[in-house]
Amino acid sequence: MTSSFPDPSSDRPRLPASPAPLTGAATGAELSTERLLLRPWTDTELAAVGGDLRAPNWAGDFPADGDRVIAGLLAEQAPAVHPLGHRLIVERATGLVVGSIGFGWPPLDGVVEFGYGVVPSRRGHGVATEAARALVAFALAAPGVREVRASAELTNPASLRVLLKAGLRRTGDDGTVAHFSTARPAHAAG
Repeated sequence: MTSSFPDPSSDRPRLPASPAPLTGAATGAELSTERLLLRPWTDTELAAVGGDLRAPNWAGDFPADGDRVIAGLLAEQAPAVHPLGHRLIVERATGLVVGSIGFGWPPLDGVVEFGYGVVPSRRGHGVATEAARALVAFALAAPGVREVRASAELTNPASLRVLLKAGLRRTGDDGTVAHFSTARPAHAAG
């Protein structure tokens, strides 16, 4: 299957090229998988998305609408955002940002919920599943977390499959949204 990438040349201003993370406080743990790096947003990236700028290390179709929403929320809460809360999904092979994933943090009664989004050009290649598996494992090993939850619209079968492949089980639905959950094994309580 061949992916179709949008033309990255755009009238939008571009941020300068930088092989290192852009400026800003990149706090929190980076998570690494075979193909992905999940790393915190920088202040510069949040401002770029909010200012409709382009960064050279973004896939041609990043940010998607959901990423814009998340960036806006994170920019508003920046001083209070927990370093374990939200990350960008970066392809290790290309260095390109292809989506975002994160928790609603801190845990509420030991429960965290997560959400994610992957740009259209990278869907169908296991990126969301790989990122979700890493985030779920990380959460279940974090102090104070006993359960991880997520939801997906019933009209989005790909997301429903991602959550199952990430190790969550379907716990029900409300006619519009399916709910999923997984818990830390009892012997691993922390």
